[in-house]
Amino acid sequence: MAADPAEFLRIEGITRRFGSVHAVDAVSLDVARGDTLCLLGPSGCGKSTLLRTIAGLELPDAGRILIDGEDVTAMPPHERPVNMMFQSYALFPHMTVARNIAFGLERQRLPRATIRERVDEMLALASLQAFADRKPHQLSGGQRQRVALARALARHPRVLLLDEPLGALDRQLRERTRIELSAILDRVGVTCVIVTHDQEEALTLADTIAVMRAGRVAQVGTPDAIYEMPVDRETAELFGSLNLFTASLHGEQLHCPALDLGMEAPTGHQGDVCLAIRPERLAVLREGETRDHEATAIVERCDFLGASRLLLLRLGDQSGIRVLTDPRNRVAPGAEIRIGFDHDAIRLLPA
Repeated sequence: MAADPAEFLRIEGITRRFGSVHAVDAVSLDVARGDTLCLLGPSGCGKSTLLRTIAGLELPDAGRILIDGEDVTAMPPHERPVNMMFQSYALFPHMTVARNIAFGLERQRLPRATIRERVDEMLALASLQAFADRKPHQLSGGQRQRVALARALARHPRVLLLDEPLGALDRQLRERTRIELSAILDRVGVTCVIVTHDQEEALTLADTIAVMRAGRVAQVGTPDAIYEMPVDRETAELFGSLNLFTASLHGEQLHCPALDLGMEAPTGHQGDVCLAIRPERLAVLREGETRDHEATAIVERCDFLGASRLLLLRLGDQSGIRVLTDPRNRVAPGAEIRIGFDHDAIRLLPA
């Protein structure tokens, strides 16, 4: 019986222990058919172990893996309707691009005509037709990545698993290849789980992000929701920088001395909290401009970043307040400026 499309891949209470260490601790997640789930977190958080469990390369100590309603927990890797692309790409150096793509199909003993047709399809999908007869050492890093992806997709898996798919590339190539990878996944429409520690990859590639920490899922949501409404400081800091201010909630009032801020408190717990504002949500105010909240700051540093300019400010006794502003907005260190932000820029996090 087919599963609900919203639960095409179901991870139910998966636990994987190594001795006394819980690498994955009672993790439950659902992935809709055709969607991409990104497991995001620092090294050692359990994301790769969970991916290997879905692939069947690790057996869980508890829990189940279901694909389209079928329990595959005890199924060996080669019988699962999944395929995994490893971080190292694991291409065969003595084989051509075409033979690398064909390898898994040949192991399935498919007819030669079917293999040839499938290889041609994957070469076209990954824009590799001109490289079909080359060996891996004759390719760039981005081209090798596309070969590995084409090989993983050639068997038409129902679930595609990608372990740090761009981790072996330098920054400039990674950005270009990320766009290519996103386009290929959109065209194929395969259900996909990606492991990464790179927040830009997660934001770009995922329909849903699961932030992992110490073997558990700290937060699950769309990229927009995770970025705009993190549940705690550690999750927020995975996605760029934050300006953090000490604040307190008392009764119906929120107080933040550094911002000289007193306002009606949102619903939530009482006592000390962190008030967080992302640098792009702080504005340098020109004459006549206003925001919900304003403050006077001293410029400590002004750095040109190309598409923006980063200002480091001192606000009262607090230094290093970061503001991203228009690149044409050049301000000399020592200058006094007005900054402002709207109420919806504020996020309250546990202290």
